[in-house]
Amino acid sequence: MTQPPERRCLVTGATGYIGGHLVPELLDRGHTVRALARNPEKLADAPWRDRVEVAKGDLNDPDSLVSAFQDVDVVYYLVHSMGTSADFVKAEAESAHNVAEAAKRAGVQRFVYLSGLHPDGELSPHLRSRTAVGDVLIESGIETIVLQAGIVIGSGSASFEMVRHLTDRLPVMTTPKWVHNKIQPIAIDDVLHYLVEAATAAVPESRTWDVGGPDVMEYGDAMQGYADVAGLSKRVIIVLPLLTPSIASWWVGLVTPIPAGLARPLVESLHCDAICLEHDIETVIPARPGGLTPYREAVVKALQSDGTAPKGDRRHLARLSSPEPQ
Repeated sequence: MTQPPERRCLVTGATGYIGGHLVPELLDRGHTVRALARNPEKLADAPWRDRVEVAKGDLNDPDSLVSAFQDVDVVYYLVHSMGTSADFVKAEAESAHNVAEAAKRAGVQRFVYLSGLHPDGELSPHLRSRTAVGDVLIESGIETIVLQAGIVIGSGSASFEMVRHLTDRLPVMTTPKWVHNKIQPIAIDDVLHYLVEAATAAVPESRTWDVGGPDVMEYGDAMQGYADVAGLSKRVIIVLPLLTPSIASWWVGLVTPIPAGLARPLVESLHCDAICLEHDIETVIPARPGGLTPYREAVVKALQSDGTAPKGDRRHLARLSSPEPQ
């Protein structure tokens, strides 16, 4: 098999969770990486800092983007305005149009954008905004791969940290009825695999592809699964159907370290199922050797990576991560 050609990649959101993990993966695959940041000093302590070029740029400043996008093949769009803008929907729309226009002026060949899983029909402002950004990129005329993922399981992922902290701190919890909605979590390693492969994957057209792990479950089951892996007792979940998004997001902000500006959009997004509706991602990007990571295995790895399991111990985690006896 021939080795895929090296790509010159620019990563927006390099200071964030996904971007910070993606940069070294791209480097290890032989790609050249330029990291975009409004404040480059924030990348000074990144372990991969001396292996990349850092460009100063602001998605609200089109001129800064044209300069940053020069001599780039692939732009990774990994930013959002939740928690940083009073009107994140408007801010994200403006950013997407700025990026599309700057990329066309700079001659960028491909966009890779990480969006969110969502059903057809009415969406929360967060999911509606994420979908709209993908539409802007697809309609730009630049080849675009939009990967739509649900809850990403990994230490530091906002959606996983919400599961973790709610479960850690509340042996008994009252929740809205969305605790029974279906989700399809995906391990951070699988997300990174799809993102890296998207730099060179041959695609028939610009469009969206759903990506998810092998397990479909209710949100409440995800919390119970986390509790089991972490060595906690089974959680008592009491559903209050009339609990409003405002109260629920306030509650999440109270018992977790997630800022209220980020908690509310995340909570609102839970009011619909987040599972794969399309199942053709492997026609363009095959899964990693060994297949997709099961939910429990992904949680084990997340806890092992930072050693923060609240009542679990290393022997308990090692037992859970070891192969099942034949």
